[in-house]
Amino acid sequence: MTNEGAGVSGEARSAESAERIPFNQPFIAGNELAYISEAVAAGNLSGDGEFTRRCCEWMEKRFGTHKVLLTHSCTAALEISSILANVGPGDEVIMPSYTFVSTANAFVLRGARVRFVDIREDTLNIDETLIEEAVTPKTKAIVPVHYAGVGADLDAIMEIAQRHNLLVIEDAAQGVCADYKGKSLGTVGHLGTFSFHETKNLISGEGGALLINDQEFVERAEIVREKGTNRSKFFRGQVDKYTWVDVGSSYLASELVAAFLFAQLEESERIGDARRAIFQYYAEGLRPLQERGLLRLPVTPDNCKHNGHMFYLLVESETARDALISHLAQRNIQAVFHYVPLHSSPMGREAGTTSGDLPITDATASRLIRLPCYFKLKRQDQDRVIEAIQSFFG
Repeated sequence: MTNEGAGVSGEARSAESAERIPFNQPFIAGNELAYISEAVAAGNLSGDGEFTRRCCEWMEKRFGTHKVLLTHSCTAALEISSILANVGPGDEVIMPSYTFVSTANAFVLRGARVRFVDIREDTLNIDETLIEEAVTPKTKAIVPVHYAGVGADLDAIMEIAQRHNLLVIEDAAQGVCADYKGKSLGTVGHLGTFSFHETKNLISGEGGALLINDQEFVERAEIVREKGTNRSKFFRGQVDKYTWVDVGSSYLASELVAAFLFAQLEESERIGDARRAIFQYYAEGLRPLQERGLLRLPVTPDNCKHNGHMFYLLVESETARDALISHLAQRNIQAVFHYVPLHSSPMGREAGTTSGDLPITDATASRLIRLPCYFKLKRQDQDRVIEAIQSFFG
């Protein structure tokens, strides 16, 4: 039984004076400023300089993908993907509703309509068993979102895509350095997208990457990313001047962003190990509450390796969720809920449609709480969070 109706206790009043535990705290790995200074000294502050090259080569080798293009955001990488998929007016794209707005916006901007599919109750990823019934003659692509750095069922999704001649574009914004059956998320579909936003594991303030796993998209992806020009060929000496040859936009990340990011990539293993340790400590401390049926912890299938991107709880109701967030706030702990499902938003109703009912999406959105989770989160701070949650449930 929760203490939702209880007044502020002496414990809470004492906790109010404790140091604030934020939801997120960007991590500086060590060489970011030195590398930015190096980029400035080199005199190339726009995109596609030495640090961009280092970042792309590092990711191509680490993740085993054919080609990586650095972008100014994951949103940009998704927009490039929509152009590469030749999505246009009258087309449809299948994706979960429980995702960030950029997943849908990238395709709606091209004139497509989105078909929202419900999510699985365990991983909160798109329910692969519901995808095929959402396919119509207008469908061009499937966009699985790897929620919390846990892989969707990519084998099943790729099989459906192959049967219906569809592209698979992985939204792996949260999935950098996470695996599905030993393969890096973002490298199984035809295209994959990463985010390096300051809330992610590896950061550059803003930033993203497009992973090209099919050779046929490489040349056009370079053109789309360079405002629709063959500028990349010009710099490689393949043409004597560059010109406008396709649609595109300015999707490059600056060298300052790339320099910052490369310092993070160099420390990726250390960052990943630390975040998985934080995840595990939460899980062990809160498991007794799950065993009592008071909440549910994240689920990671045996064939997936998560990256510790986030730690969330599912409680019994929206009322309990809001009360727990308030309970933690009184103790100077910042916890947050996550997405408002896109199918229930004004623009989602205008630009999309649902494939059947989405009961798990609706229930999840109203009951999910994200706990503080970042590289420098101290063990004693985690203890404070765990103890505060335990006190809420009495």
